Amino acid sequence: MANTLPEIYLVRHGETEWSLSGRHTGRSDIPLTENGELAARQVGPRLAGKSFAAVWSSPSQRARNTCELAGFGVGAIVKDDLAEWDYGDYEGVTSKEIHATRPGWQLFHDGCPNGEAANDVGARADRIISGLRQANAPILIFSSSHFLRVLGARWLELPPTSGARFILDTTSISVLGYEHDLTEPVIRRWNQR
Repeated sequence: MANTLPEIYLVRHGETEWSLSGRHTGRSDIPLTENGELAARQVGPRLAGKSFAAVWSSPSQRARNTCELAGFGVGAIVKDDLAEWDYGDYEGVTSKEIHATRPGWQLFHDGCPNGEAANDVGARADRIISGLRQANAPILIFSSSHFLRVLGARWLELPPTSGARFILDTTSISVLGYEHDLTEPVIRRWNQR
């Protein structure tokens, strides 16, 4: 029965200069590196044989370009709720730099000044999940690491802060699904490279 239940495929965007250097990249529109573009082109073959009722993308160019280079750009729907965490004052800053002035800071627990807290991101993830459940169909999503980590936590009905326990590499593929029926959401695969 599990094979007849819809699966949601999540793809983290390809490498950017900022993801490579560890700079928080929320709303800054940073392009993919050459390596990021190459890895994005390899996402399509990794999804060969899969069919999707819809493709959704974050509005960021890094997610949209990953989607396009993977071969799924035609008909992709941009959803603002799929945008990466708004890091506010920490946009473009590394965790190491933040810790120099704010020791012990943790994104998922402390949020960002003039940006979002985990519950804000969780509310956006909940709206995406509501749309996924209404669609009740296989959907492919392209977005960013911290948002997708919160989405995974909320899919499992965990608090948004639990996203801290999930890691995602660039151009990784993860799959959300169900066990026996639609009342049993599970993570079927996570962070596959």
